[in-house]
This record gives sequence, C-alpha cells and structure tokens, in this order.
Amino acid sequence: MQNPIAALPRPTDPTTSNTAAKVIEQSLDAVFDNPPSIKRTAFLNRAVDAWRVRGQEIARPTLTLVGGYAGSGKTEFSRFLSEITGWALLDKDSMTCAMAERLLTSLGGDLHDRHTELYLREVRPLEYRCLMETAFDNLHVGTSAILAAPFIAELADADWICRLTDRCAAMGVDVAVIWMSCDIESMRRHIEFRSAARDAWKLANWGTYTSGLDIHNIPATADIAVDNRLGAAIDLVKQTRESLKQVLT
Repeated sequence: MQNPIAALPRPTDPTTSNTAAKVIEQSLDAVFDNPPSIKRTAFLNRAVDAWRVRGQEIARPTLTLVGGYAGSGKTEFSRFLSEITGWALLDKDSMTCAMAERLLTSLGGDLHDRHTELYLREVRPLEYRCLMETAFDNLHVGTSAILAAPFIAELADADWICRLTDRCAAMGVDVAVIWMSCDIESMRRHIEFRSAARDAWKLANWGTYTSGLDIHNIPATADIAVDNRLGAAIDLVKQTRESLKQVLT
C-alpha cells in the first residue's frame, strides 16, 4: 500500500488538523452500520482523539477486535484504523501463518488446511493464543492494539467476551468489538484477489463453505458493525485516504 496516511506529515495548523479529524469522523460514521450507541460513539471519539495526538499514547489504551468471515475486508479496514490512530496492528495470518503451516506439516496434515478437525483442534487455539498474548504485551506497556482475525467462535461465545472484557478492565483497558458485514460475492472476489494458498479449499468447495456462513446476522457481542457489502466500506476508506492526503499535503 503506497503513501499510507501515517506516513504523511503531521499538520501544525490546528485548522488543518481539525479538518482532517472531521474527515475521519464522517468516514467512520458512514461505514458503521448499526444504530448509534454509547459504545459506538465512544469508539468513534477515541479513534478521532487518537488521530489528534497520533504518536502519543492516550491515557487509557484500547483493544479493538476486527472480526468477520474470510474476504470480508478485516485487514484493509484494520490498516485504515491503524493509520489514523497509530495503534499497533496485529493480523492473525501475518503473525501465525508460518507457525501454523509448520505445525500442520509436523502433525501429518496439509499445511494449507484451515477447515479439518486437525486444524481446529490442534492449531487454531494456538494461533489465537499467540495473537491475544501479543496484544496483551502491547497493552501492558500502554500501547493500544487492533486485532484482525475472523473471531467467529469467539464472538459467538458471550462468556469469552466477558472474560476478555473483565481482564482488560482490570488493566484499565477499553475493549471495542467490530464486525465486518459483507456479501458472498464480494468475499469471493476479495479471496480470489489475494490468492492465498490457505484459501484453496474454500474456493474449490465454495458452496459447501458458504452454506455454513451466517452473513445476515451480526454477532450479539459486536459493539460496531461495518457495512462492507459490495465493498462499500473499503471504497469509502480509499476515498478517505485520498481526501486526507489532499488536506495534509
């Protein structure tokens, strides 16, 4: 990705900074699909505040989970959040793919397996453990973190979210859970475009794979839903990047 927002110079003129902050606020408000709520408003304000003081961690860190099905736009949206806030971006695939492939091979499985009982039982729990513990390493030193991962099982488990929220509250950390809503056609297009070997089974068995997806319902544990049907949210993110570049350069 060329010329990310984070690479642009920080505005020294308060008027320019306020204009940029307004662009960010309007963009996030436009992609959030669920009705306004206290948690949604608090997260939007926290993200905009982080833009204003980017490079300086604010007093209370935030742990943001960005979940959704494969190809829903999690990574791209998480990058955008990281660019505007300066919060650490932890992507599960980037962090654990090499480990997962080596472990699957050592267990006699397919290194690209992401759907069999072997992967779900022996590998997936370790991937999420690595992701979460790395997040807490950041949070312990006051650095906010954005986690990009499906979180399908986790967001379906209210007890898991409750335990996470309690652990964070004890550390003085806020938690925000974002769900990427997307349509089947857009997800397939995104998966085909990234050409990742781990997606081969999904594409070869598309009907079987998608029959198990509940794309019409947002997990009850999600605080914020992002409407990325037909790529709407990601298109708006790209437009916002361009608008910010014009404001800041």
